Amino acid sequence: MATGSRILIGLTMILIISGELLVPGQATCQGDIEGLMRECAVYVQRPGPKVNPSAACCKVVKRSDIPCACGRITASVQKMIDMTKVVLVTSFCGRPLAHGTKCGSYTVP
Repeated sequence: MATGSRILIGLTMILIISGELLVPGQATCQGDIEGLMRECAVYVQRPGPKVNPSAACCKVVKRSDIPCACGRITASVQKMIDMTKVVLVTSFCGRPLAHGTKCGSYTVP
């Protein structure tokens, strides 16, 4: 991964964890949001091909409340991640998002 992409993902992780890029006023989601960003960011970032996620990413996905996390994604985050890749990752990991689920402003087909 290019250094610029790593820096961008790192900054995004910091802002999401600190709550700066999440929708304010919503309760904290169950699971490991930091782990999702650490283990899965490379699989959902905008540039690059769709790639099946690692076992480590899937482990975090399985113990996280993905629909809750989806409800906290802002337009700023959506500029950096590909929502179709988010759907691919959750499905591959055995936690598919239901049709019609809102993930940020994206609706799962």
